[in-house]
Amino acid sequence: MTNFSNLSVIGCGRWGGFLGYYCAKYKNSNVLFLGVSQDPAYQSLIKTGNNGYVTMPENVSYTTDMAECLKNDFIIISIGCQGFRGLCKQLAGYDLRGKTFLLAMKGLEEKTALRMSEIFYQEISEPTARVACLMGPGHVQDYIQQIPSCVVVDSDDENAIHEIADYLNSSLIRTYYGTDLIGNEVGAAMKNVIGLAAGILDGLGWSGLKGALMARAPVEVGRLIEYFGGNPKSAYGLAHLGDYEATLFSLYSHNRAYGESLVKGPKFDKLAEGVPTLAAVYALRDKVDMPICRSLYRVVYENQDPKAAVEHLFRRENKVEFTE
Repeated sequence: MTNFSNLSVIGCGRWGGFLGYYCAKYKNSNVLFLGVSQDPAYQSLIKTGNNGYVTMPENVSYTTDMAECLKNDFIIISIGCQGFRGLCKQLAGYDLRGKTFLLAMKGLEEKTALRMSEIFYQEISEPTARVACLMGPGHVQDYIQQIPSCVVVDSDDENAIHEIADYLNSSLIRTYYGTDLIGNEVGAAMKNVIGLAAGILDGLGWSGLKGALMARAPVEVGRLIEYFGGNPKSAYGLAHLGDYEATLFSLYSHNRAYGESLVKGPKFDKLAEGVPTLAAVYALRDKVDMPICRSLYRVVYENQDPKAAVEHLFRRENKVEFTE
C-alpha cells in the first residue's frame, strides 16, 4: 500500500506544478518538488511560491537533491517525454524498492516509438518499483477556475491503479480505473498529434472541419493502438477522444497552437509533444494505415502547404465508414 501523505514531484512546469499543488491543497499531502538549481523558473518558484499558474500551499517544499526526492514512496513525474529516458537512467542509480511512479506525460519516444512505461521498465530493473500513467482531459487554467474534469489512471499493476485513482479522486477531478495501458498511453500520445491537425484547420479558417477530424482520427488511432497490442476501442475513451476538447479546441493547448502557427505564424516556441510523437508514428507508415498522420507529417516536417495537404486527403478514394 502506497503512502500518499508524503510525495515528490519531478517537473515543476504547468502540469507538474498543478499536480503538486492539487495534492497539497486538496489531499493535504506534504509535497516535495525536485528541480534544477540552474533553472531560473525553478528558482522563481522557490522564492515566490508561484509557478505562473498557482500559489503553493505551506505544505510544499523544494529540493535539488534526487536522493532527498526519492525518500518518498510516491513520485509524480511530469517532464518532456523526450527527456524521460535520461531521467530513468538517473533514477536507476538509486534504491527504488517499493516506490510507485505516476507518469503525467503524454507522448511516444521519437526514435523508438516506445511508450513512457516501456522506457521506464527498459531502464529500471527493480521488480518492486511500480509505474502508472495519468491521462485524460483537463487544463490547469480550467482547474484553477474550479472547472472539473475526468482522468484515467492505468498501469500493469491493478493495485497501483486503484490506490492512485482513489487517492486523486475529488469533486474537481473524477478518476477512472484504466483497463488497457497500451491503448491509453498510445491514445493519450496521439491526441497531441491530432491537436496539431486541429490547429492547422483553425489556421486555415476551416474549424468546422474539426468535427470530421474528431470522427475519423480515432479510427486511425485505433489502428495504431491495435498494432501495438492494445484495444482499438480505447481510442474512444478519456485518454484520446475524451481529451479532444482540451486539445483540439482550447486556446490553452500547445499542440493546437503549434498547428495554427504553421499556417499563420509566428512559429510556436513552447513544448508541443505532438511534434516528436508524429515523427515516431510516421516511421510506422508502411505498417499502419494512417492517412491523417502521413499528411500531417508532410506539413510539419517537409513544409508542404497545409491547404494542399488537406485537399490531398479529400481526393482519396471513397471508403466504407466502418469495417469489422
